[in-house]
Amino acid sequence: MEATAGAGHPRGGEVERVVVVGASAGGLGTAEALRRSGYQGVITLIGDEPHLPYDRPPLSKQLLKGAWQPDRLQLRSTADIDALHLDPLLGVAAAGLDRDGREVVLADGARVPYDALVVATGVRPRRLPGCDGVSGVHVLRTLDDALVLKDRLGPGRRLVIVGGGFVGAEVAATARGLGAEVTLLEAGPVPMGPAVGDEVGRFLAAVHHEQGARVRTGTAVSEIRRSETGVTGVRLADGTDIAADDVLVAIGSLPNTEWLAGSGLTVDDGLVCDEFCAAAPGVYGVGDVARWHNPLFGTAMRIEHRTNAAEQAMAVARNLLGPDPGRPFAPVPYFWSDQYAVKTQAYGYLRGHDEAVVVEHDAAGARLLVAYRRDDRLTGVLSAGVPPKILRAWRALIAARTPWADALDTTPVA
Repeated sequence: MEATAGAGHPRGGEVERVVVVGASAGGLGTAEALRRSGYQGVITLIGDEPHLPYDRPPLSKQLLKGAWQPDRLQLRSTADIDALHLDPLLGVAAAGLDRDGREVVLADGARVPYDALVVATGVRPRRLPGCDGVSGVHVLRTLDDALVLKDRLGPGRRLVIVGGGFVGAEVAATARGLGAEVTLLEAGPVPMGPAVGDEVGRFLAAVHHEQGARVRTGTAVSEIRRSETGVTGVRLADGTDIAADDVLVAIGSLPNTEWLAGSGLTVDDGLVCDEFCAAAPGVYGVGDVARWHNPLFGTAMRIEHRTNAAEQAMAVARNLLGPDPGRPFAPVPYFWSDQYAVKTQAYGYLRGHDEAVVVEHDAAGARLLVAYRRDDRLTGVLSAGVPPKILRAWRALIAARTPWADALDTTPVA
């Protein structure tokens, strides 16, 4: 996408009211960054959940295992939220956007005017057809989702997880730690394969096997079995039945962009934005919902990770208030995943890689370092059990657009 969407939008001095749709980490981060930059106008924060903004990564880990109580997930204290002097509209979803009138239409019919709009509506879980409302069938995206699932887990409980991505794999680890019997079903050859590649997927599958989780790959679910009282198990495409007390559906997510229908904004696997995170004059995207052009990698990307939401929020606030057209948002994305005692961390853009090379592997020590190539450049690195200084050295190579051959010659290792 050409970097033209940001041109001509109202600058900071002309923006009397910013509306942020999505009371998420990205949405709150944008509001905070605006205030830190000296913006004194009205900031309306719209959220479809009744809760104050909270952190989502702990839902599959600390909250689910009972190590944290819900109030610990709150991103900021009530006093800190009050200090931002926001105009909060929580518990009501955005239902439409009138760009000509510069108004957000809410599900209750109210209309909220704006001078600048920030779209931070995130994503929602994909669901299996015919399972809504079935007792014992879960998804995990919200605090309420996590609390329901938390009450169902414990020693001897049988949990089947459909989908071996980040959420499915992390919940599998947490549930095993609580003593549940876990079966992780993945349609691909390895868990988390599309995100991290087969080498890392095999490494993580071995970790789950060692911890007693059953991992079945290359399989599909044909039916969620149920009785009058709720779920009883799943039937696989090959006719195998797996008994379950609970089933978690973790088959990916969909960007929350339906409310933008008819607005004239471009939607294609998220809200399409330019390198300044602008989707149109005066309209920006932040976080999981935004698919923006990252000039460092020369490609459009949509990143569903916490760190990106925080960094993008600061970039949007800067570009909304600063001189036209702003500064390109060109980060080296970062993510992490905690599964059992293994923490994987990654920098760069791993999806769609052309090659992944195992630089270091020690199965006994749960240590792994993988470098990723796209075209002739180093574009990503993932590690488990590797010192942070080594990973930061690889990050610097990615940020410097290091050619692949030169990166492998450098090969920072401990």
